[in-house]
Amino acid sequence: MLKTILKILLAIALTGYAVTALLWSRANADARPCKSIFVTVANTDSPRFVTAREVARDLGNLYTQSPGKPIGMINTHAIVQRLDSIDKIENATATFLTDGSIEVNVTPMLPVARIFPNNEKSFYINKQGKRILATARYHVNVPVVSTNDPAFAHQQILPLINFLHDNPKWDSLITHIKILSPNNIILVPMIHGHVLNIGSINDLQSKFDRIETAYRQIMPVKGWEFYDTLSVKWKGQIVATRRTKKLAPVVNPADYEAEREEPDLGTMMTGEALTKATKPTAKKQQ
Repeated sequence: MLKTILKILLAIALTGYAVTALLWSRANADARPCKSIFVTVANTDSPRFVTAREVARDLGNLYTQSPGKPIGMINTHAIVQRLDSIDKIENATATFLTDGSIEVNVTPMLPVARIFPNNEKSFYINKQGKRILATARYHVNVPVVSTNDPAFAHQQILPLINFLHDNPKWDSLITHIKILSPNNIILVPMIHGHVLNIGSINDLQSKFDRIETAYRQIMPVKGWEFYDTLSVKWKGQIVATRRTKKLAPVVNPADYEAEREEPDLGTMMTGEALTKATKPTAKKQQ
């Protein structure tokens, strides 16, 4: 019985010592002056939207007044919050190092599309829909999204944008997404001569599988300029519209604001129908 009591008392004493030592160590650490604060910007394949110097400037007093201040008085959470509020930054962390310095790590935003909303300035978005205002300082080769619908919100198109981003072969092929309505979304591929109508953003994998079928089995036979529109908006079908007008000149998708001519969509749904996605040749719609 006595041994048990002694063990309990010893355990309590050791616990108390550990707690005291921890508090003393923490107090000493908090009292240590901050040695320095430095910023690192993660390497990405995208243009340098941010630099370490810009981050330091954006942090203001949190950056300039941290060195020399007791570590316990520095709020790293406030540093992260300020950086997360900046549109050019994807995410940020701030960490105390054992030498008394603070390391701030910043990941620049990675754009996946450029949005041209109705009568507003264009902006880039990342996969989560976070915006960054487009300026002449940088240009990113990503799909362009345009619409004249005042009710359009860029978050509505995120499933399509992310599908393209996650499928490099389609991401490199599609240069322009035009939203005529929620059920009439037009894709302009890099291959000049036709456009793709995918309807809504539902069943994207099935729709792109049918587009691939057309590209592999139909277009090489008929010719890449034979149709002006391929539509996969109806389940299990590919509907092709035969070209009736002269092919418009090539437009540089990287300079959408300077665009003056666009693919002709007026004859949509008036031409030939390919009722089976697996058939290699087109049949005339009866």
